[in-house]
Amino acid sequence: MGSTSSGFTFSDLFAGVGGFHAALHAAGGQWVFASEIDRDAAGVYDYNWLRPLRKMGAAPPAGVSKFRVSGDIVPLTEPKVQVPHADVLAAGFPCQPFSKSGKQLGMEETRGTLFWNIAQILQDEERRPSVVLLENVRNLAGPRHTETLATIVRTLRQLGYRTASKPAVLSPHLLPPELGGRPQARERVFILAHHVGRETAEDAANYDDPIVTTRTSFGDWNKKKWSLEEHLPLEKAADSRYELESTERKWIDTWNSLLTDVAMRLDPGERLPGFPIWADAFRTVQAAADIIEAAELRGEPLPAWKADFLIKNARFYERHAEVIDRYQMTIDSFPASRRKFEWQAGPHVALEESILHFRPSGIRAKRPDYVPALVAITQTSVLGTRRRLTPRETARLQGLPDWFEFRQSDEEHTNGWVQQKDAASYKQMGNGVNVGVVFFLFCRYVLEHSEEIPQHIVDAVRTASEDGRRGPDSVLTQLSRDR
Repeated sequence: MGSTSSGFTFSDLFAGVGGFHAALHAAGGQWVFASEIDRDAAGVYDYNWLRPLRKMGAAPPAGVSKFRVSGDIVPLTEPKVQVPHADVLAAGFPCQPFSKSGKQLGMEETRGTLFWNIAQILQDEERRPSVVLLENVRNLAGPRHTETLATIVRTLRQLGYRTASKPAVLSPHLLPPELGGRPQARERVFILAHHVGRETAEDAANYDDPIVTTRTSFGDWNKKKWSLEEHLPLEKAADSRYELESTERKWIDTWNSLLTDVAMRLDPGERLPGFPIWADAFRTVQAAADIIEAAELRGEPLPAWKADFLIKNARFYERHAEVIDRYQMTIDSFPASRRKFEWQAGPHVALEESILHFRPSGIRAKRPDYVPALVAITQTSVLGTRRRLTPRETARLQGLPDWFEFRQSDEEHTNGWVQQKDAASYKQMGNGVNVGVVFFLFCRYVLEHSEEIPQHIVDAVRTASEDGRRGPDSVLTQLSRDR
């Protein structure tokens, strides 16, 4: 599975289907351990990453009896740590609230959370890794989770790990293709740390700035250059099961006709409104003002944003009532979440030339450059009026190679492997990490702290990334030869 015999070792907690595995292998790493509680995800991980090792007759790493994905991490870390030692530990752990006793107790504050189970490994002198790579949702770095993040950072430092006070935040669409970027806007938080001892870790002089906090593109890359057709790429002949249902096509066709008719009435250079267009708010400005006033008289004033929303839609309706009235009855028959439409595609184009997203809050249209973040529920992006993104395309968006397959063990019937259901594949991609982002951040972090990180890790990363100038794709593509 590639030439990583002289590299470093890694453990993969909350492993999903192996996004961390792909990135760390491409960076020169060798697998030692994986833990994933979801049976479907563990099966896909095993098929793609461990089955080939068994097939080629590779010997398991020292301290590991066989190539397999372990389940729940909790019994493997308490009361005794059973996770083998590895140079690098990666974990896409769930964000859970910590104890609010008011006392800064460090690791004890995390008891009862899955981060505590990670910390159990980090405090074990025989098993603790040299480098830690943690991933979480963007909200972890937001104002509502300030204390949660501070507790994680404080705990890492008490355990002897040097880490920045603020995490790295990065989305794959900000990286150029040659560095592993992908056309997906998916900001995630990454906490990187390396072991230096508690005294050094708690020295304020070592509180690094985060390695990435930018929301702009890297180097000369411009995120507006993304094209799904060119950079993903899109499949030329997708299976008919990904085509939209007739009711879904009706929603899109109706909104497309309405917006096309409205666009023909706009002044030169004028664009469709950027605020959500809500059919339930189509009324005169006076009627909207009456609703706002009535709420105030009841002592239940509307939030400023909602009042503004009602007035904007009323003005839009008054200006284009002649067009809107032709479609009002049809749109009124739609489900509530399909009676709201948000245009984010700039100058008007036909909806079949845009990317659509069926959201609980409405339908959103944007340019066909990069897609919104994949989510764990079935809000998969829609390509105009044609079809949904396929599982293969969502895997490409996460940086997984085309040889990656969504297969499960079928031991009950054939003792073989079967293709899993699409719903499970979409869920796994929505929960997963982006390979290119992990590779980029890990390599950059190791190279920036090369004087404090073991030399064999630094050497492996420097070679694999060509000193940070190369992404993971070429290494992962080569793996197909060994499968």
